Amino acid sequence: MTRFLIRHEGIAGERVTFDAEETRHLTRVLRLGPGDIVEAFDGLGNVLTVRLERVSGRLAHGTLLARAPLQSESPLHLTLAQSIPKGDKMEGIIRMATELGAVRVVPLVTARTVVRVEPGRPGPRLSRWQRVAKEAAKQSGRAVITEVTPPQSLAAWIAARETDGLLVCLWEDATEPLGPQLPPRPVSRATVVVGPEGGLERAEADALRAAGAVVGGLGPRILRTETAGPVGLAILQARYGDLGGGGS
Repeated sequence: MTRFLIRHEGIAGERVTFDAEETRHLTRVLRLGPGDIVEAFDGLGNVLTVRLERVSGRLAHGTLLARAPLQSESPLHLTLAQSIPKGDKMEGIIRMATELGAVRVVPLVTARTVVRVEPGRPGPRLSRWQRVAKEAAKQSGRAVITEVTPPQSLAAWIAARETDGLLVCLWEDATEPLGPQLPPRPVSRATVVVGPEGGLERAEADALRAAGAVVGGLGPRILRTETAGPVGLAILQARYGDLGGGGS
């Protein structure tokens, strides 16, 4: 069943309102109308059963029939801090991070970032990335939508980040593999940092190590930046979260 998003501000008691984008999908793509029952989620952890009542202008309105917690979120609060790659690769990274249960994606500007992005002024990229996260959350049955933050420099992110939880830096020049360095369970919060196509500079890896990061490699083969992040997330989700029954 196709699942739709009803944002929190669109819910008022038993009355719900779909935004213009969701309404267009409901009425023009799926040809649904008054009386049809649809499944939605609120992005805050709940699944909703809604009966469509009417379409007014660009918005569809309905009645909330049932609300229940959606049990699809990992016990591991997972963040991906990803140096922005060239082209549209970031969209694929965000899509996979969402499917793998990441709660947040932080686009980073590092020394070897090729894309011209001014931290704090992302332009249309941020809206596009957030839209990708929303669609991926719907497709993968997530209970929440992965947050995509405005881009920021690596130095600013290190200075401002929350210091609790496991911090992992994936670096192709690391002298030790990641696996043996990972701590035993339980871990409830973790962040994976990945460099751009040219990798992180040594000074950046050292700064992350000084901030408490485990700096490690992923094995003898060199992975593309758009591969490394999802692989790192999957490793942590399998060890500490719910991927493949991990973390139990």
